[in-house]
Amino acid sequence: MKESLLQRIAAGDSVAITACIDKYGGLVWSLARRLSPTTTDAEDAVQEIFVDIWRNAERFRAEVADEATFVAMLARRRLIDRLRKYRRELDSHPIDEQALQYPSPSQTPRAEIADEASRATACLERLRSDERNVLELSIYHGLPQTRISERTGMPLGTVKTHARRGLVKLRDCMRVKELRPRKGVEA
Repeated sequence: MKESLLQRIAAGDSVAITACIDKYGGLVWSLARRLSPTTTDAEDAVQEIFVDIWRNAERFRAEVADEATFVAMLARRRLIDRLRKYRRELDSHPIDEQALQYPSPSQTPRAEIADEASRATACLERLRSDERNVLELSIYHGLPQTRISERTGMPLGTVKTHARRGLVKLRDCMRVKELRPRKGVEA
């Protein structure tokens, strides 16, 4: 049985490389032209594909596929990789220098934060003890509701109910305080 071009390339036959380019150059070029953004890119891709064919010729198995299929699959894989790389490069945009010139958002004064924190603490103290306990374990200790349930011995549903009711009451309490005029400020 006569050796295929790819088997000859795998064996180191330099004449087979030229014959392979002659035989499959049109196929590879048509695929490259279809899957490349520019002609220059297609030309570069064709060169890479034939280098890949030369490097991977020993992987060819005549019982699995014919040579043309092997060459086309290798070419297609290389072209898809190149296309993905090209698209990634298009998606990465440099940072717009003008965007960096926008002023940063204003910082909330520490006194205002301290006032809000003390109001929140006062509102938290007004909650029922179960609601306050659940929220304190969640907020201050960072425990998830399942852990709060285990720690307190409350059923999970009860923990969820206390958390929800407590948060609603906190929100309402904070809103009422926001609507009241501050000391020294006339309404």
